[in-house]
Amino acid sequence: MSDAPASFAELSELLRSESEGFTPSQRTLAERVLTDPEGIAFKTVSELARDVGVNEATVVRFAQRCGLSGYPALVKLCREHLSGQAQLVRRLGSLADAPDELLSKAVELDKQNLTRTLARVDPDAWRRAVGALAGARRVHVMGLRKSHSVAYLLAYLLDLVLDDVSLVIPGPGTLTDRLRRLESTDVLVAVSLHRYAADTVRAVRQAKSAGATTIALTDTAASPLADMADSVFFADTAGAGLLRSVTALVGLAQAMAAGVAARRADQAPEALRRQEELLVAFNTYHP
Repeated sequence: MSDAPASFAELSELLRSESEGFTPSQRTLAERVLTDPEGIAFKTVSELARDVGVNEATVVRFAQRCGLSGYPALVKLCREHLSGQAQLVRRLGSLADAPDELLSKAVELDKQNLTRTLARVDPDAWRRAVGALAGARRVHVMGLRKSHSVAYLLAYLLDLVLDDVSLVIPGPGTLTDRLRRLESTDVLVAVSLHRYAADTVRAVRQAKSAGATTIALTDTAASPLADMADSVFFADTAGAGLLRSVTALVGLAQAMAAGVAARRADQAPEALRRQEELLVAFNTYHP
């Protein structure tokens, strides 16, 4: 094991990257750390061992396997993560008495989000993702809850220049129906932020089993999509209050659609012309 993780984010990335080498008990502990750091922050080693169904020695060895000195070091990282989340609550409270500051603060944070997000994009991964979308037989886009707005926008923009784009919106028990058409020539784009929608994770897993290309737009290396998708793009989501920003995700979605349109420059104008004719014929917009 390399240097000990200095933050919960580093620990999460390590747990994702090293999961294949874990024992079944260690994988269970890793999943608990990733999904419930707040709970672990206040559990004793015996309490965690009992909750997960292992002995205390296994918990200690797991912490050491992660490069930590022991279980207290694991608890420390979880508490620091919890403290960071609590700062969001304090930030909202500090702005409640100064609403005029909220707009400028939100704008400044989004500028930083966009800058940091762009800096994290790997050019080669970006070219592969855009190329896969441009050449796909069918594109599926999925994002639930807060991520749905970004998924809807991406699907809408891609549908303007591609022949077969579907927005995956599972109804009561119908997710399998929506995913059964997935084939190896397809691309699934999944958008998910913490807390990560279980159906979105299942959809990516199913797409991979079908041999389809998978692209993820998410927030951190702790995301379950981070080690599942073929191409992963991280967006910073810092917000001025409790609600996190999706501005950087929207930026990624729009840039991705623009890249696909550029790749299909010989076909996109004709597709847009037909679209415009239909809009006029159906009186879609107010005169």
